[in-house]
Amino acid sequence: MPEEMRQEEEAETFAFQAEIAQLMSLIINTFYSNKEIFLRELISNASDALDKIRYESLTDPTKLDSGKDLKIDIIPNKHERTLTLVDTGIGMTKADLINNLGTIAKSEDQTEYIEEKRIKEIVKKHSQFIGYPITLFVEKERDKEISDDEAEEEKTEKEEDKEDREDKPKIEDVGSDDEEDNKDKKKKKIKEKYIDQEELNKTKPIWTRNPDDITTEEYGEFYKSLTNDWEDHLAVKMTSLAEYLTRMKDNQKSIYYITGESKDQVANSAFVERVRKRGFEVLYMTEPIDEYCVQQLKEFDGKTLVSVTKEGLELPEDEEEKKKMEDDKAKFESLCKLMKEILDKKVEKVTVSNRLVSSPCCIVTSTYGWTANMERIMKAQALRDNSTMGYMMAKKHLEINPDHAIMETLRQKAEADKNDKAVKDLVILLFETALLSSGFSLDDPQTHSNRIYRMIKLGLGKHHLGFQSFLLNTCFMFAFLIFLSVLSSGIDDDDVPAEEPSAEAVEDEIPPLEGDDASRMEEVD
Repeated sequence: MPEEMRQEEEAETFAFQAEIAQLMSLIINTFYSNKEIFLRELISNASDALDKIRYESLTDPTKLDSGKDLKIDIIPNKHERTLTLVDTGIGMTKADLINNLGTIAKSEDQTEYIEEKRIKEIVKKHSQFIGYPITLFVEKERDKEISDDEAEEEKTEKEEDKEDREDKPKIEDVGSDDEEDNKDKKKKKIKEKYIDQEELNKTKPIWTRNPDDITTEEYGEFYKSLTNDWEDHLAVKMTSLAEYLTRMKDNQKSIYYITGESKDQVANSAFVERVRKRGFEVLYMTEPIDEYCVQQLKEFDGKTLVSVTKEGLELPEDEEEKKKMEDDKAKFESLCKLMKEILDKKVEKVTVSNRLVSSPCCIVTSTYGWTANMERIMKAQALRDNSTMGYMMAKKHLEINPDHAIMETLRQKAEADKNDKAVKDLVILLFETALLSSGFSLDDPQTHSNRIYRMIKLGLGKHHLGFQSFLLNTCFMFAFLIFLSVLSSGIDDDDVPAEEPSAEAVEDEIPPLEGDDASRMEEVD
């Protein structure tokens, strides 16, 4: 027993010894293999120091007496080959530095990290959303224009300073004349150095702010800075069919949608006028793939998908609205028949519309026909089936707005004389304008243009027309304005003639509007 006790008393405990340099090198190479991480860590430490003083100032406001601006400054110095980070927070004390830190940096040249471009890249990559402003101080040069006298003054000041140090008497020039002072002084350019300050993290983390205080422009800037995309984001907020159903009105039976080239085009379309006025939501589908998807997706969760650009649009109506619709159909029945006779094979039928509010008419397609957007897509196909295109493109219906002044005036004029040539001219002009405003293209845009020019010529050349002719000219001018607004999107490159006729040729060779007989408008004295 005594021998065993002596062995236990002789036992000692030793701590494991390791080379600190080797251990730190292992940590650096394992966790920080990317050398640029050092700047991220320094900025992160500066941010922690700012957080620390901000928290302490909540209970002791005197902590911010030295400076209330919480910021981080990055100062590269190429001459001294240093990169300095300065923050206004509370860091570690000298004792903390001794106890917690060791030398972990290698004495190698890393001059790339004092370059302005490199610093900006690292800050944007790792520290863009630090909650405090990060300011980069960069020494730059700019050209400055000074006179010879200013340069001489600078030289004189330096000499005076030198004389003061040497206790020599000063010499002043008092013999200069005023005339010489007023002479033009020569200018010269010098390089002036200055310090430029640039805030690197202007885009603040918007998730830390109240959503009601964030503007649409700020959302756009955040998207561009996050994705490096120079274009605007596609939508402010996306939705789904399931979410659409939750927002449907109680009397709404279908899911309404419209397809087109862009959001602005479909939002300003005549097809959505009545639907939006009733308070129903319309889905905007502006991608080409949407056309193919909705052809296969007939319904969703028991609700049918209905295109507002096709025939058979049914909107919830009360008894008064139903009665008005029946009266309008009876009132405009003769005009619809006359317009169908004039347009003949250009349209399948002419009906009274329940979807228009401010537009006089529009072109819709049959339930199983192509929309204007689908027709545009198919025309762009190199291997299209022309036989199918001819069949699908022929299913066009003309819908007229019974509440529009143009259609009411046209109805009255047709009832007075259905053989009036001006009625025929106006019907064709309305049809072609409706094609353009509905998203279709004209087969012969030059003829339509000549027709517009003819109407302008007649309107400008006969100022003493009667009231009826004045109304008719007003209608033509209205159609012309619609034509100008959509002509750029409705005419294909293939439809533009190779040569433009001269002004005299257009004036002399303007074809009759329809047929060889003169229009009633031209016969009016």
